[in-house]
Amino acid sequence: MTITDPSARPSRVTTHTGARAVLHQPLLVPEPAADATDAPVGTLAWLRASVARFTGDARAHARRRARAEAELAGLDLRELRQAAAGSAVGADDRHTVVRLLAEALGLPDPGAVADAVVTVSAGYFGEEPAPSRAEAVDGAVASLLARTARTGQGDRAEGLEELEELEAAAQRIGLLVQACEATARLVEHARRAAPDGLPPGGADALLAEVLRQDPPVTALRRRALADVRVGGLDLRAGEVVLVDVTAAESDAPVGGVHDDPGPLAFGAGPHRCPGRAQAVALAAGLLERDDPAAQVTGAVARALDLAATWTAWDGRPLVVDGRVYTPHKAVRRIADHLVDHLAEWEARLVGREPQPDHWHASATTTPADLAPFTAEDLDEARSRLVRLGRIWADRLGAADDAQLDRSPGRGWSFRLLATHVAGSLDYYAGAVGRLGTATAPEGRG
Repeated sequence: MTITDPSARPSRVTTHTGARAVLHQPLLVPEPAADATDAPVGTLAWLRASVARFTGDARAHARRRARAEAELAGLDLRELRQAAAGSAVGADDRHTVVRLLAEALGLPDPGAVADAVVTVSAGYFGEEPAPSRAEAVDGAVASLLARTARTGQGDRAEGLEELEELEAAAQRIGLLVQACEATARLVEHARRAAPDGLPPGGADALLAEVLRQDPPVTALRRRALADVRVGGLDLRAGEVVLVDVTAAESDAPVGGVHDDPGPLAFGAGPHRCPGRAQAVALAAGLLERDDPAAQVTGAVARALDLAATWTAWDGRPLVVDGRVYTPHKAVRRIADHLVDHLAEWEARLVGREPQPDHWHASATTTPADLAPFTAEDLDEARSRLVRLGRIWADRLGAADDAQLDRSPGRGWSFRLLATHVAGSLDYYAGAVGRLGTATAPEGRG
């Protein structure tokens, strides 16, 4: 197929193979921002001209993208997920996503950052804000620059160091703005797909299905920097091709594409979304926040799934994070956490201070911990842990959002307590792992 008129309607790519080819072609880039060389620093035009997302020049794009990736590299995905799962309900998901990212990036006043990002997101992707809103959007960009730049020079920046910091600040702002709407839409689509709560596979399975069947980003536009042939299309410089993400995902081969895994909603190739893992972690946490009972029962189920392999344990302890673990010790620590925090909950409900625990915890390995783990031990663990998980689920299910988020007594909210318990269960079970495959901690400990 040959496209000859740059002003014609963009060609639409609907096959999975064609979509991958287009997205991997370095001469096809997201539509660059309008030339804003003279745009005042701290305006929307300056931001769009400064971020990797809208940079067509390959060298500048690589430099800016590397800055963005470096910012994200220091973020702990498990901590992001747990922070989202423990956050209070009622706030705009966009605001929560940005606030948690801003906190993780160490930015001052994350709430104000989130307010500004929500304002900026309205015009960031190309739809110019109405004149009545343009001043507010530019003001929001300026406030974000003041909070993200690690130099006080602002638009008076002089010298290479200051200019580099302004570019780095633009990437930080871009990451926050790009996460804002897309992550919130991903959560919205997941809730729509599972209105009765998380499925047996949990948030991860639900998100994987939604990204394939009802992606939050339904189309990706690419503009040719030069004449190029790709995926059966002959494109001239300046022409635009539209990747239909929904259609392409429905055409994807079973089992995925081994050389480029991941859903198309996050793009692919040199312009793929650098924050994919962070977005999924935050979305999963927000979905788990909606159903804290499923967090705990899901963690119990995952632990028992791993424990089913522990009868093959060869008697050699495993060392994780400087501490010794065995199947019996993992079961002991899982039960300790379920009992300890359940006792804390009950005490706080009746207005008492929780009784301090005196567990020997992970610092001690007892002779019983070193015993063989038999089929009978597995049955005992199932009976004990499933019942404890059910008590947690019943207690969480009986609490309303006010009790979960504004819980009585001192300590974490009950919602955050459930998140902590689920993460701890994943950690201790993962310390032993699936014997015969992996022994490093898995999950969100």
